[in-house]
Amino acid sequence: MNFFLQGLTMGIAYDAPIGLANLFVINAALTQTRRKSILTTIIIIFFDVTLAFACFFGIGAIMKKFAWLQLIILLVGSLIVIYMGINLLRSQTTDISAGDSELILLKTITSAFVVIWFNPQAIIDGSMMLGAFQVTLPQSSYPLFIAGVGIASILWFIILDLVVSKFKDKFNAKVLRIINLVCGVIIILYGGKLLFNFITLLIK
Repeated sequence: MNFFLQGLTMGIAYDAPIGLANLFVINAALTQTRRKSILTTIIIIFFDVTLAFACFFGIGAIMKKFAWLQLIILLVGSLIVIYMGINLLRSQTTDISAGDSELILLKTITSAFVVIWFNPQAIIDGSMMLGAFQVTLPQSSYPLFIAGVGIASILWFIILDLVVSKFKDKFNAKVLRIINLVCGVIIILYGGKLLFNFITLLIK
């Protein structure tokens, strides 16, 4: 149980900092229907947990070993993230309950995948955090520890979705538009940072 609790606390520390995944869940909770918001959160959880598992078992080491793979992920990831930010800036929120802003399922899945898996910094940071911790654990404790990390992801994103959805009625269309603009700008800046990292690695 001790290893499970370690995984749980490590998982919260891994997910809690405000990042693209959190912004994605918050934006969905504010602008989508309840059913769509829950679905988006479940998709984010799936990709977040699979990434945590991959980080725990060493995908970061593979990225560091193959520089070309890191470059590809950086370039493609940065361009798609910037595109997502621009789409947020261009979106028009006219009514909280309207279906106009709803993403189709495929687009939700691909966007969530990009937000989680095309973030090389998250992969490397997650590998350093979870992969380094793995070295300190006996092999028999791996299932308990990684289960704790997975449960932490489920709890974090579901609670985040529920809290934001609970208070969404306090936001009108104008406020939602401002939130979209702020999220869009942050996402574009983040994509720009990834693109800058790509250029820096390329010219080394």
